[in-house]
Amino acid sequence: MKEISCKLLVIGAGPGGYVCAIRAGQLGVDTVIVEAGKPGGTCLNVGCIPSKALIHAAEEFEKVLHMAGGESPLGISVTAPTLDLAKTIAWKDGIVSRLNSGVAGLLKKAGVKTVHGWATFRDGKTVAVETETGSQVIRAEAIAIATGSAPVELPFLPFGGPVISSTEALALSEVPKKLAVVGGGYIGLELGIAFAKMGAKVTVVEALPRVLAQYDSELTRPVVKRLSALGIEVITGVKAKGTKGGALLIETSDGKSVKVAADKILMTVGRKPVTEGWGLEQIDLDLAGKFIRIDDQCRTSMRGIFAIGDVTGEPMLAHRAMAQGEMVAEIVAGHKRSWDKRSIPAVCFTDPELVTAGLSPEEAKALGGELKIGMFPFAANGRAMTKLGEDGFVRVVARADNHLVLGIQAVGQGASELAAAFGLALEMGARLEDIAGTIHAHPTQGEGFQEAALKALGHALHI
Repeated sequence: MKEISCKLLVIGAGPGGYVCAIRAGQLGVDTVIVEAGKPGGTCLNVGCIPSKALIHAAEEFEKVLHMAGGESPLGISVTAPTLDLAKTIAWKDGIVSRLNSGVAGLLKKAGVKTVHGWATFRDGKTVAVETETGSQVIRAEAIAIATGSAPVELPFLPFGGPVISSTEALALSEVPKKLAVVGGGYIGLELGIAFAKMGAKVTVVEALPRVLAQYDSELTRPVVKRLSALGIEVITGVKAKGTKGGALLIETSDGKSVKVAADKILMTVGRKPVTEGWGLEQIDLDLAGKFIRIDDQCRTSMRGIFAIGDVTGEPMLAHRAMAQGEMVAEIVAGHKRSWDKRSIPAVCFTDPELVTAGLSPEEAKALGGELKIGMFPFAANGRAMTKLGEDGFVRVVARADNHLVLGIQAVGQGASELAAAFGLALEMGARLEDIAGTIHAHPTQGEGFQEAALKALGHALHI
């Protein structure tokens, strides 16, 4: 097979990789992208997009269940609904397929050559790709590694049989009667809540003292309250130990062994970088733990090799990878670029949703200096009330001396859609007066952002 030469080779067509390749192509860089699976990576195929589709279906089903039970305050009543999960999954797969085709089309439009197969480094400039028709050698002036991450598998709870990862959870043909979720982070709770709404008896087990430990307890309180309302049992401070007779075995803090009945056991104890199988031993890259070490331009320790996305560590977010990919493409094209992760928003699609950008109150306090913190509850927001979404709030954290905004958080129904405003405010270096002085449309939940800034300034209007 004829050898291919290019200026930029991108390994992995996930969010970071395909954006990098598209942008490079737009800039006239001769670009090749290698992908063993479908374009879009974990996020599009077995992560962000399919999970949000399943979450939406679960939310709609739960709404109808309440209507059928005569519990709807809206005065709507229906007959008993049913859920055909196989049909739901087919709908989800249709969305994924359309987006797969969209990504492939965008790569082609940008003039990027796609090679399907598994890439292995021969040296810092050469890669061999095992394709269906044989080995394809590619030589490149620059290489961007975007191999992503994979679910962590515990040795005493290997995937298979009743033990599933999020990938298998998003492809189930029927709702399990009893679901045990190992890990109380965002992935476990997003999917656990969805399956609870679809009728599963869900139990979440977490080794730490509380779920969603990466967020402050004030922010997660409405979510914990909702877990209880949905009948989800949460067991904290315990360790999963294995399976036995259709049950998950856990060990309590005092050493007692307890069985949790489960038809399926969903493992969501984290994700690990995909750094094996593509010839890392053939090149000399510094690592930061298990991740590839990069600088603020995504350069690795080896000249001409960049790394972007989950393979480089936290935060493992698709939009972080996209931003890195765009930057790397522009650097390869000769532009001067760097990036700063401080304003990247993160969203947890639980019920209610969580969104954070910048520093939490605790993180801001650790920097020293006085703070101004403003919080506005959705219980005082007209739009939230009309959507039955009164549980939650918007919170703004700023310096007391110059009112520079350091962090913004929200929890509430539809709060994820505020992420853009939060990220923009931090990126533009907004002060409390900038947010408070911006006229926000009424009636919207976004008004809570303005009101939180007003509260921090000492003159909130609606509380």
